[in-house]
Amino acid sequence: MTDIRILVGSVYGGALMTARAIKQALATDGYSVTVLENPVLDDITCDAAPLLVCTSTTGQGEVPGNLLPFYVALREQLPQQPGRPFGVIVLGDSSYGDTFCGAGQLMEEAFYETAARKVGETLCIDALETLEPENEALPWAREWISDVFTRA
Repeated sequence: MTDIRILVGSVYGGALMTARAIKQALATDGYSVTVLENPVLDDITCDAAPLLVCTSTTGQGEVPGNLLPFYVALREQLPQQPGRPFGVIVLGDSSYGDTFCGAGQLMEEAFYETAARKVGETLCIDALETLEPENEALPWAREWISDVFTRA
């Protein structure tokens, strides 16, 4: 089990660029990584690969438009994923206060409802502090994937 699926929610491309950088780094480490820019439920129900959500946050802590149909379907259909490992990287802007990185929290809650198993802490990347989110995401992703496969 060395496949990984990255579910991307991006508005201006930051989360997508971060996901692609993670894919490249983990591929170098021998993992097979699929980046899903417009995921659908079939993308997660067809196998048991670990899931990594890499999303930005829009508006008032909302899920980006390209990830929203997946999120809605996940919440409505609740395809059970008992014990399936997942992690969350979320990009946001702390000047939004209480809604900072809200999309990550929404995705996390949705996966908990499917009985998926969260591995590691959510990585919240603040646009006010970090211009290149992949610089924070890459070491986190390597630690996350190590934890996924050592706890499997």
